[in-house]
Amino acid sequence: MKFKLIVALVDDGHTDAILDAARKAGATGSTVITSARGEGLVPEKTFLGLNLSGQRDLILFLVAEQLSREILEKIAVAGRFNEEHGAGIAFQVEIEDAVGLKTQLKTLSDEIEDQI
Repeated sequence: MKFKLIVALVDDGHTDAILDAARKAGATGSTVITSARGEGLVPEKTFLGLNLSGQRDLILFLVAEQLSREILEKIAVAGRFNEEHGAGIAFQVEIEDAVGLKTQLKTLSDEIEDQI
């Protein structure tokens, strides 16, 4: 089975909605790294050297390749990436190999069969 890693850098206010949307679209788990920092086209404002931007979360999803595009699209909708400036970004990367998924392979196989 082939996998993709979906990486999302999001406003922490959208994290729960993104996790719910990804799970409904077929993601079987995630890793959330809090207090990440990002910068887009325009640097965020500071006050006396303190960053005034909101908290960001980095969310990682290791998903079956067949489900990755659907999950990525659901993440974008839940995170309001196309509606709110600076709401977040998500992308997927091909994974060559992964271990530690044996307990999830049956569930993933069943999910993919249901999709086909």
